[in-house]
Amino acid sequence: MEKGITYVGLDAHKVAINVVMLLPGESRPVEWQTSNDAVAVRRLVRRVQRAAGGEVRVCYEAGPCGYALQRWIRAMDVVCVVVALSLIPRKPGERVKTDRRDARKLAELFRAGLLTEVHPPTE
Repeated sequence: MEKGITYVGLDAHKVAINVVMLLPGESRPVEWQTSNDAVAVRRLVRRVQRAAGGEVRVCYEAGPCGYALQRWIRAMDVVCVVVALSLIPRKPGERVKTDRRDARKLAELFRAGLLTEVHPPTE
């Protein structure tokens, strides 16, 4: 496996999180869904770390679920960025919106460096 940065895009909702992982040197993303609770997020981070073998960077859209997800991920010493939803680049006429596509798009744009980070308030 090639060493490098593994980028992960999350589309988080109250009940579930859609996950897309872009491994370095791989052309196809790895996708799955998990529940949105602290135990499941710890399992998610461990799974990504085992698969990556190197540095991991995670991002998700700022939304009504708040910043608990970011705090859970950062507690495991993984870089987690909350992205400004209004500043995500969109193509003209792009209207189809699904959770899997959103997560994949976040991971790809994060890898390309095209996302703007939101700095959350302290607890």
